[in-house]
Amino acid sequence: MVAGQPRMTAPTRAVLEVFLSDPDAPRYGLEIGSHAALPSGTVHPILARLEGLEWLDSGWEDVEPSVVRRPRRRFYRLTAAGAAQAEAAIQAADARRSRLTARRATPLVPQIETAQS
Repeated sequence: MVAGQPRMTAPTRAVLEVFLSDPDAPRYGLEIGSHAALPSGTVHPILARLEGLEWLDSGWEDVEPSVVRRPRRRFYRLTAAGAAQAEAAIQAADARRSRLTARRATPLVPQIETAQS
């Protein structure tokens, strides 16, 4: 893992892809989890890490919970730098995966020693 970058797990990638699908859209946790097919307990720690890296900004919506009959939502949005870093991190993960796949596909040719008489 590079300093200042999250470990690119499948859930982290899924969360980033939700944001990158519309980089300017504010998103809240349950919405992100729904789009990424991930539970809240997986999404929120990822959001906290990405916010800590300053890839995301967040803030609470300005509503009265008793009026909307639900708790306030915390909205997250990619920062400009976060969007660029997310794109680069996904591309780097794809490149690593391609190299590993190519390496696994290369058959090993055993060296056969011949006995000389």
